[in-house]
Amino acid sequence: MEPVNGIPKNHGNDRDQALWQHRLASGAPEIHGYNRHADIAQALPMRKWIYSWLLDPNIPGNYQKDIDRWIAILIVSNLFVLLFEHIPSIYDPNKVLFHAFDIFSMVIFTVEYFLRFYLAPEDHEFNCKGNGYAHFRYVSSPFAIIDFLAVAPFYLQAFIPVDLRMLRFLRLLRILKLFRVLIPAVKGFVIANRGRSFRKKIHALVFPSEFGGNLHTLFDTFIAIWVVISVVAVVLESVQGIHYLLNIEFIILDAVAVAIFTLEYCMRLYCCVEEPRYRHAVLGRFKQAKETSSVIDFLAILPFFLEAFLHHLFDLRFLRVFRLLRLLKLTRYTGATKTLTKVIAREWPVLAASAFVMLLLVVLTASLGYLFEHEAQPEKFENIPQSIYWAVITLASVGYGDISPITPMGRVMTIILALLGIGIFAIPAALLSSAFSDQLRIEREGLKENIYAMMGDGVISTEEVAIINAEAKRLHLSEEEVHRMIEKVKRERELKEDITVLPLHIIASIPEHAVEHFKVLLSQIRQLGLMTDAEKFEPAALKNDRLTGTEIALWRQIQGKISSHS
Repeated sequence: MEPVNGIPKNHGNDRDQALWQHRLASGAPEIHGYNRHADIAQALPMRKWIYSWLLDPNIPGNYQKDIDRWIAILIVSNLFVLLFEHIPSIYDPNKVLFHAFDIFSMVIFTVEYFLRFYLAPEDHEFNCKGNGYAHFRYVSSPFAIIDFLAVAPFYLQAFIPVDLRMLRFLRLLRILKLFRVLIPAVKGFVIANRGRSFRKKIHALVFPSEFGGNLHTLFDTFIAIWVVISVVAVVLESVQGIHYLLNIEFIILDAVAVAIFTLEYCMRLYCCVEEPRYRHAVLGRFKQAKETSSVIDFLAILPFFLEAFLHHLFDLRFLRVFRLLRLLKLTRYTGATKTLTKVIAREWPVLAASAFVMLLLVVLTASLGYLFEHEAQPEKFENIPQSIYWAVITLASVGYGDISPITPMGRVMTIILALLGIGIFAIPAALLSSAFSDQLRIEREGLKENIYAMMGDGVISTEEVAIINAEAKRLHLSEEEVHRMIEKVKRERELKEDITVLPLHIIASIPEHAVEHFKVLLSQIRQLGLMTDAEKFEPAALKNDRLTGTEIALWRQIQGKISSHS
């Protein structure tokens, strides 16, 4: 695999290669997730056409991944519904809603089952021999059996006049439908990591790399889901009525969440030495533990263990509110936070200067407020530190009204300082806004250069499409912007014969372009020699050492060649 700007390349299978070459040649390269114009011919037979759009995993731009994603969300929702059904205080008042959701789920799962049954002959897995037994192979496959058992209890209860409540536990089989997404991801992960050590496999699972594949994405999604579940549980636990009903469930859920987050934290510390910047066995792990994301991971689980082991010495129930820090774990999965961190680091001197000005203004305002209002309101403007609260809410134009001046001078000063505060307190926001936009522009230019490098061989591989998707999403690029960028890169590549329009660093990176560019420059120097008065050129060049001796010698050599040819 050849790296592209530090990103490994893998061109995928021949079919993907042909698809991308066709799109590039037609001038419409497609980025999955941003363009629904998949390379599917309209003249295909109906069944094959439907399969290509809905279920074929090998066609970029179709709806296959979206269908799997929404089915997975519905399965997880069913799991939570099953749990809440066993809580009478929640289930009894909402029986109609629970039943409606069950009907909706059964309709979706039934349609999915019969759709896959109908399209089975188009799936190579079930029609590998082409002997017409594709439907039977699908019905007898493990996934189809699970799909059938997941919907069977509903129809048995609906059409058979027998009490079949004992079969309701079969609805738990719906969770097994997730294996339709998980098993292919595991197979791909195993193939990609064949022959690698256990630690490298763990690294591929928890850190972004070329070996993680879809399983790494599923792992991140799993952690993110548990973060959201845990935070929602902490919020609901603060409601007395809900806490009374679900006290045991909250305890179990928190224990499971902490176990998952602790395992993730240990896995990251264990395999971080596979990262180039954490190579050392001890210092590397210590450096990883000091990272902001690792500190957040540690604080997310710390309250649980402190309360579990030290509750007999101290009342640590107040630490439970710090479980909300788990929400910060989601910053690992968003590029906006990283961009904002870069912006703050880059603009920190200016932000610090504006913060210093604001601090001076707050202290001055508090001092003047104390000076003019202390005698009139000694209980509210008792001292300067107490006046700082009033100064901040006044300068920030909040003005809660709990503290306000009553003397004429105090009110005049408040008007002036409130107007002044509108401008002073807006400086950091304006700085961050402009710097954030500038940083996004810089990173979008970097994405454009990466796309140019990826198209160097005329092919965009499946892995490169995933990279472009991730970067475009992180940089908040719309579908139109992504394709406009790709078209611009494509036009620049078509103009490679006129290499002077390309950036110099791109010319230098391709030896053939560098040679052609050198020839162009040499031709221009010759033209300059023919059109310039040689007697006036050299004195001007020697004046104030505008050209070095070597440059003058090269000029004379070129002029000599021109004279000999003429």
